[in-house]
Amino acid sequence: MSKMSTDLNRHALNGPTMGTRWSALFFMPPGFDPEPVRLALQAAVEEVDAQMSTWRPDSALMRLNAAPVGDRVACASGLIGVLRLGVMIGQASAGAFDIGLGDAVTAWGFGPDAATPDGIRRAMSATRRPASETLVFGETEVCKTAPIALDLNGIAKGHGVDRLAETLRDHGITQALVGIDGEMRALGLRPDGTPWSIAVEAPDAGRRSVHSVVTLEDAAIATSGDYRHWVEIGGKRLSHTMDPARGAPLVASPASVTVVAATCATADAWATALMVLGVDKGTAKARAHGLDALFLVRKGDGTVESIGTGPLFGDAAVGAALWDQGPAA
Repeated sequence: MSKMSTDLNRHALNGPTMGTRWSALFFMPPGFDPEPVRLALQAAVEEVDAQMSTWRPDSALMRLNAAPVGDRVACASGLIGVLRLGVMIGQASAGAFDIGLGDAVTAWGFGPDAATPDGIRRAMSATRRPASETLVFGETEVCKTAPIALDLNGIAKGHGVDRLAETLRDHGITQALVGIDGEMRALGLRPDGTPWSIAVEAPDAGRRSVHSVVTLEDAAIATSGDYRHWVEIGGKRLSHTMDPARGAPLVASPASVTVVAATCATADAWATALMVLGVDKGTAKARAHGLDALFLVRKGDGTVESIGTGPLFGDAAVGAALWDQGPAA
């Protein structure tokens, strides 16, 4: 480690957001006051939550959901940008990523209210138009041309991570690791010139353990899985990831999908899309779009198979240091 890196002080900041916590790790010279940075980071994620939460009836997204069809609703640039990205990835994934499943998410109990049989029946029988055909964007406004219940839970945390990264850059911090609930983004390198190490979690609902470790520089990583967030209905555990074709939770999917991309919002949305598509269609779609993606699939004998695409996770990486099991640093 260089003398310059040893002269720096480590700062690990965190705070509450979106029902979980955000984190930021960076190194600065002695005498640096982290408190203004912590306040700015907290304000950044609170702004994202105020714009995109489905748990807050006064959020900008919920006001857009409640607005009559045809009304032009003023929206902040951050919300418009995430809606546009959601529409774009929805089209690129052939509808596997769908920001118009708010009614299904609510009906199955993944929102503030418990699941209801009537709501489930309505969600599964609903005829939906894709958001690309339903939303009209202006520079500062969004208009719905047909009823749609928007939900950004598959992309909002990723965007929150991106806002953490942007906030650090605004404060002159260009080497850092930020995250929300396992969605992470690396800025530059560590002070000693090495990449940041990120753990890919093993798909085990009973405990937290490391499947493998990825090293990142100026990139983001997000994972969608069936082992952390679920509801139990009729004695059956149902994952939070929705199947747009059924208006219901996925019944057959990989245990998890991890995606590495330039931004965390992009990685977050594509991880969900590839979960919905499954291994065969998902790996084909990932290759078509040049995505680095890792599918973890449970086998009948209780083991987990790793299937990767892209330079980071593809066949050439198998057996390399990427797959070494051990704690992230």
